[in-house]
Amino acid sequence: MEKAYTLGLYEKSMPSWLGWKEKLEAAKAAGYDFVEISIDETEEKLSRLSMSQAERLELISMMKIVGLPIRTMCLSGHRKYPLGSHDPEIREKGMDIMNKAIQLSDDLGVRIIQLAGYDVYYEDSSEDTREYFLDNLKKATEIAAKAGVLLGFETMETEFMNTVEKSMEYVKLVSSMYLNVYPDIGNITNAAKTYGIDALDDLKAGKGHLVAMHLKETVPGKFREIPFGMGHVDFERAIETAWELGIRKFVTEFWFTGNEEWMKDLYDANRRMTEILNKQC
Repeated sequence: MEKAYTLGLYEKSMPSWLGWKEKLEAAKAAGYDFVEISIDETEEKLSRLSMSQAERLELISMMKIVGLPIRTMCLSGHRKYPLGSHDPEIREKGMDIMNKAIQLSDDLGVRIIQLAGYDVYYEDSSEDTREYFLDNLKKATEIAAKAGVLLGFETMETEFMNTVEKSMEYVKLVSSMYLNVYPDIGNITNAAKTYGIDALDDLKAGKGHLVAMHLKETVPGKFREIPFGMGHVDFERAIETAWELGIRKFVTEFWFTGNEEWMKDLYDANRRMTEILNKQC
């Protein structure tokens, strides 16, 4: 029987020296349904946005040969080139990244781009940065609508957009079916701890606008590289709530940090989340 959900693997959970064929094969062997491609702020990852047509075709062909697609994109390159920057050149570069990311998604068959919920990252947030951010967000959403690619805010680790409720303020302002929320349950759990609220109540604030969910482990005040089972995220309840809210696409987000037995980490994360997800069906 076909599963009622898909579970993806974040690309950075695998060693960076692997080629696409090896990454797709590893994800498939560990039981995943797709891979989430990373377009972060490094030049190496940003250069993917300028892949030639031949390279794009080769990657599509690789997906078909291996039998595992790339279906979501984590676009964190806007940390360095934010849409709300005080500097017009940086904003322009941010929009160029947005444009190219949507085009690459369209070409590769990526359905959802996870957007970083920052107006700015390395600058101070102000009324101006929030205004620039909203303005460029509206333009980005129109480009996404034209391509039929969904955008979803990641709930971040900074004050600006660390909850679904905050993300929804911008979703409502833009008011398009092409701008939604792609929450990170680890970050929400940390924010909930800080504000003394229930993470699952916050998740419910996005009802009808949740396109997928990052399954990531965190501990209070720390947002990365916490092994599954070593943090405070209640995945059981989080997945149950996400399922009730209509989410059917999930991605395990964790990082390769040099562990020689990294393949075991892939299997372990898949097993943990699949066990919970299968109970929902």
